Amino acid sequence: MEKPKKRVPTTDAVEILHRRYFEGKPAMLAILEEARADDEIAQKIYALRTKAGLTQGQLAKRVGTTAAAIRQLEEADYDGNALAMLRRVAEALGKRVEIRCVAAKNNQQTA
Repeated sequence: MEKPKKRVPTTDAVEILHRRYFEGKPAMLAILEEARADDEIAQKIYALRTKAGLTQGQLAKRVGTTAAAIRQLEEADYDGNALAMLRRVAEALGKRVEIRCVAAKNNQQTA
């Protein structure tokens, strides 16, 4: 019978939080991944808008929505359909959305 690996002690706060709340908990890991995706979309919308030199109001006009809607999209905790709006933002700025699946940090296999 194989002994379980002994954990190496750490003072890394992120590692401690990961061990306590996420390690071995698939439901919590799924929530974390969803939050990361929401954050990535929010950052992408902000980057596209600022690179184009537009205010939230100017982008909203191009997309056909309100500045408040753009502001919400640029917040990672937005609960609406950010991907659909990202597509509209991209189209308004002459871009297209491309979705990729990449290897997770803890799983380096590629598909």
